[in-house]
Amino acid sequence: MNRRRNTTKPVPVNLALQGGGSHGAFTWGVLDRLLEEPGILIDGISGTSAGAMNAAVLASGYLHGGVTGARQALNDFWQRVSDAARFSPFQRGPLDVLLGRWTLDNSPLFVAMDMMSRLFSPYDLNPQGKNPLNKILEELIDFDRVGDTPVELFITATNVRTGRGRVFRKSELTPDVLLASACLPTMFQAIEIDGEPYWDGGYSGNPTITPLIRELDSEDTILVPVNPVERPGTPSSARDILNRLNEVSFNAVLLKELRMIAMMRQVADPGHSEGARWARMRVHMVSNSIMATLGYSSKLNAEWAFLKMLRDEGRKACETFLAAHGDGIGKRSTVNLEVLLEGV
Repeated sequence: MNRRRNTTKPVPVNLALQGGGSHGAFTWGVLDRLLEEPGILIDGISGTSAGAMNAAVLASGYLHGGVTGARQALNDFWQRVSDAARFSPFQRGPLDVLLGRWTLDNSPLFVAMDMMSRLFSPYDLNPQGKNPLNKILEELIDFDRVGDTPVELFITATNVRTGRGRVFRKSELTPDVLLASACLPTMFQAIEIDGEPYWDGGYSGNPTITPLIRELDSEDTILVPVNPVERPGTPSSARDILNRLNEVSFNAVLLKELRMIAMMRQVADPGHSEGARWARMRVHMVSNSIMATLGYSSKLNAEWAFLKMLRDEGRKACETFLAAHGDGIGKRSTVNLEVLLEGV
């Protein structure tokens, strides 16, 4: 349902999609709902890790079949991910299944893998560097033509040597670029591109907002987070502490960029300066509550029932967002970024 029926022309928006393993199926649901909204035109997408996969699959599907093609491509991608993981050793235990818990914390093989990753590297455990996503990406994304899609793409990966993020555009898109953006160094060997090794983009931008502001004319960005910024309580177990550390580090650069927008609103001169472009960006967010109930291990759970649940939650969250804030798109920010300046 479009909240801007009186608008004769769709509002161009940017999307900023976080990564988070199978939790990216939540983003799939958000995208599925946004694609139904006739009052919104997706101008560009910045994505990292699972967010990068969603972005590229959507863009390729849209190129071949418009909105219908994009929605079908996203469905096909996550179905293929689940099919590939059907015989994965990382499965929920019987008690977790019985109690409806999605965690893999009690899976003996997950626990063993988690411990081994502290002693052995992917170069020891996976010397051939195989990644099941490679075949899925090659079969579902038209890499020869994806550069022609009207949706601009910005995919972030982290240069291992320099520690800096590199943002790849749609004309540079390859399976290796997407695999690099999702390359967790404890699970996969670094992906080499142009002679440089790359790890997961989440370490340097999850996702990166800067190119959306600098290179696109649209002045609305919808953020779809899957890593909780806040969690109640203080983690005390080793696993919970590590999980929270990962969330904090994977949100750090994004929060810095959002803080920059808030600062520029206070000090930037009007006009067409770099600061003014930052200040003009209207920020929106499809928030969720489910991610705070899920731990790190569930990011490796690719059961179809789990992915469908996250998709449905994403659609519901997007519906709630549109009902509450749809009228603000194209007019005003619906996220209070000024709170990020508190204590600065």
